Amino acid sequence: MEDLELKLITEGKTSLFVPHPAKAGKRGPGKNVGYGFYNPAMEFCRDVTILVVQWLVNKSNRQIRILDGLSASGIRGIRIAREVDGDFTVTLNDWNENAIELIKRNLEYNNIRNADIRCENINSLLCRERFHYIDIDPFGSPVPYLDIAIRAVLPHGIIAVTATDTATLCGVYPKTCIRRYGAIPMHFWAMHEIGLRILIGYICREAAKYDRSIEPVLSYATDHYMRVYVKVERGARRADRCLENVKKVEIEDLKLNKREAGPIWTGRLHDKVAVLELKKILRQKELGTSRDIEKLLDRALEEADMPMLFYTVDVLAKHFKVSPPKMNRIMKKLEIEGYRVTRTHFSDSAFKTDAPREIILK
Repeated sequence: MEDLELKLITEGKTSLFVPHPAKAGKRGPGKNVGYGFYNPAMEFCRDVTILVVQWLVNKSNRQIRILDGLSASGIRGIRIAREVDGDFTVTLNDWNENAIELIKRNLEYNNIRNADIRCENINSLLCRERFHYIDIDPFGSPVPYLDIAIRAVLPHGIIAVTATDTATLCGVYPKTCIRRYGAIPMHFWAMHEIGLRILIGYICREAAKYDRSIEPVLSYATDHYMRVYVKVERGARRADRCLENVKKVEIEDLKLNKREAGPIWTGRLHDKVAVLELKKILRQKELGTSRDIEKLLDRALEEADMPMLFYTVDVLAKHFKVSPPKMNRIMKKLEIEGYRVTRTHFSDSAFKTDAPREIILK
């Protein structure tokens, strides 16, 4: 640590030291610099975490135990400790001793007293301890951590999961997806939604093995990662009902070719009541990406009750060999014909509708 050059950054209402990107050393495939990696591009993801944790704390009448399971620089857990109000404790865990030294320094700098530190494999930690909120934000796939996380989360608790293996979930590497998630992906215009639903479906199947059910609170996908917040409940009957939402599906492209995908989660991606409460909390917080979060939450409310999958104006234009039509024109026409149509968070050029394929292709 003595030889590592650090810089002080501010995110949200929290300032902390992170490795200077030009001085921390080179990273390559399968390598980590080992000094508490910090990715500024994930500020939006961490901002959303602040809202969800605050929502969970608000709903509880007891002290909440929170785990930042793969802490790296510690920014997520430290921000929770600094920016969430209420009765809770945060455990920051990382297997790397250099990362732990950086976390200690940042906790001291922020004068945080409601946090403790662990230096071990997250799966070993979760074998012994239980939490109301477990955050899993790994490099790559979250699969190695989900089995034990599902067993370690307390009743009515939340598991937050990040997957950065988007190429796998989006069908670029279908064999890897089948091997890793037990599901067939699809590489087409709605691949991010299929990938997100594969991830949630996998979590549901893992939970059902232990007579647990899940309910997505908020789910979203970007080009670089997918993120889901699921509420976990206990009970075999609940698990059975939850599994009814996990199915293989047949998807038809614009040329009417059919392909099978899944099993995927076919239920809602968001809890509308929770999203409305998150919007209220957002207005009370000082977050750097608040405008982007508001857009996500608004789109989540719009699309929550809509059918699976979406269309993009670019794909439709390419299919018909015409210039891309205006989104508002398409949506207005479908509404006039009596169909529901909304925007979606998956793409600014996409829409969801309950109109049949032949109507859309007219």
